[in-house]
Amino acid sequence: MNQVFKLTIFVLTILFIPHYSSAQKKADYVEKIDNLLKNRNPRDFNGVVYIQQNGKLKYAKTYGFADFDKRTPLKIKDLFSTMSIAKQFTAALILRQVEQGTIDLQVPIRKYLPDFKYAWADTVTVHQLLNNTSGLNSDNMDEPLKFKPGSAFSYSNIGYYVAGLVLEKQSGEKFEKLVAELFKECKMNGSYYPNETNSKFLVKGHTIKSDRSFVLKEKSGFDAPHYYGSHLIVTAPDLALWNECLHRGKVLKPETYKMMTDYVITAVHPIFGDEPIGYAYGLRINDKADIYEIGHTGFHPAEGFTAVNLYYPKTNTSIVIMENVGNENFDIAYFYEQKIRDIIKQSTLLR
Repeated sequence: MNQVFKLTIFVLTILFIPHYSSAQKKADYVEKIDNLLKNRNPRDFNGVVYIQQNGKLKYAKTYGFADFDKRTPLKIKDLFSTMSIAKQFTAALILRQVEQGTIDLQVPIRKYLPDFKYAWADTVTVHQLLNNTSGLNSDNMDEPLKFKPGSAFSYSNIGYYVAGLVLEKQSGEKFEKLVAELFKECKMNGSYYPNETNSKFLVKGHTIKSDRSFVLKEKSGFDAPHYYGSHLIVTAPDLALWNECLHRGKVLKPETYKMMTDYVITAVHPIFGDEPIGYAYGLRINDKADIYEIGHTGFHPAEGFTAVNLYYPKTNTSIVIMENVGNENFDIAYFYEQKIRDIIKQSTLLR
């Protein structure tokens, strides 16, 4: 029996060592990410890192817990909040209505919401809601517009709620049904529209204080108006599937996909560096960098989640990082997301 065991080990060694050696140089990012995520400074990483290229898994690791109190280990297919990554789903669904001729992006939303009580509905367009140039406050429709619609960039979650109202009105369907159908179409079988049942599957969010103590969220504070732009329930592998579906022509016609990824306004986000990059429809477009990059982030410390979804069209590569922690110190909130992005961009994977 002992000789059989030794022979088995020998065979396994013959099978796997050459493969590992030949792949070692190409997978130059693996050890670097592994070592990075073991760090505890400036904070702990607690989440999932999932990297896929041409439909093939390149890296998938979890670190930390789904529930800090119960010490439940995270799993690759655990469910997280998208936070603002939800915006691209709403934008894609609206563009499908554009394809059907039920929504014109460039007309004031008063056309679609005639009884809307806000005077700014006479001037704000769906286009401006989707690219955050409406002038709306982030979370309050009652405040005056910050600027003339279309003249500047100001991130607005509530703008996506209003865009979602137009979507429901013109499609004749509830957002929940539209999202569920889109998830099914893209084979995102582990992801959900938030409702009382599905929300129970969500991992616990944790707000991290400056002294590294935490506040655990027993239940999400997001409600239905937030779902259009701030909260859907997804797995990291499903977000990679979504990237394949959206960016490889399975959701939109080429001309409407171009609408979604073209931009007329720029803005700065720390994940992408210090220089302004394009903001299109629920997507940040980094077309001035050495490697063309499309992505979006999600961050809500009070809900206890941080996320990044990046896509590189040239190599059909997705980097999905989802954490069920939200650090109140914004300076370190995206620390690991930035570092992982840097590692991959400097690796051979995107070349």
